[in-house]
Amino acid sequence: QVQLVESGGGLVQAGGSLRLSCAASGSISSIDAMAWYRQGPGKTREWVAGIGSGENTNYIDSVKGRFTISRDNAKNTMYLQMNSLIPGDTAVYYCNAVLGLPSGLIMHAWGKGTLVTVSS
Repeated sequence: QVQLVESGGGLVQAGGSLRLSCAASGSISSIDAMAWYRQGPGKTREWVAGIGSGENTNYIDSVKGRFTISRDNAKNTMYLQMNSLIPGDTAVYYCNAVLGLPSGLIMHAWGKGTLVTVSS
């Protein structure tokens, strides 16, 4: 069974740091683009950062200079280093990946999310 599993969320004070991980497992032939999304209380889900197979990266303006997305292809894992956290970063963080399957099909996979709470 192909799945994405996030970890690393928790409670942190404003100004602190957290590192999120997203591990892909199961029968996967390849992983193309990967991304982090988040959904804050009472808000719609928003894209936060993305990383391509060539490791090119992009960020939403509100996290530029504070968050860093990276990936370890050998481990099928993506990371999000979050520094200088602010209460506005409080959200459930989801990972998303475009996966190539042995059948040749492409799967757009989502994790179940990890909660990040930033206290003031």
